[in-house]
Amino acid sequence: MNLIIWLIAGGLIGWVASLLMRTDGEQGVLLNVLVGIVGAAIGGWLISPMLGQPTINDGSLSLGALGVSLLGAVVLLGIVNLIRRGTTR
Repeated sequence: MNLIIWLIAGGLIGWVASLLMRTDGEQGVLLNVLVGIVGAAIGGWLISPMLGQPTINDGSLSLGALGVSLLGAVVLLGIVNLIRRGTTR
């Protein structure tokens, strides 16, 4: 059951991050889930120690965990845009 919640939360976080970074038209559902999960890992590695909040990868669905995971997904999409296009949006 945790896997299903993890995939749904990762998909929603990836989708919101793609809307914020204006890459929604370029991504499908699978890539949104991947961005959400990898973004949560990045958020857990970079942002979580500074804020003291868990991520969705830690099994928490609190507002702080969703926020840290979303910030990590936005950072991931910014890095991908920078590498792919040479500029951020």
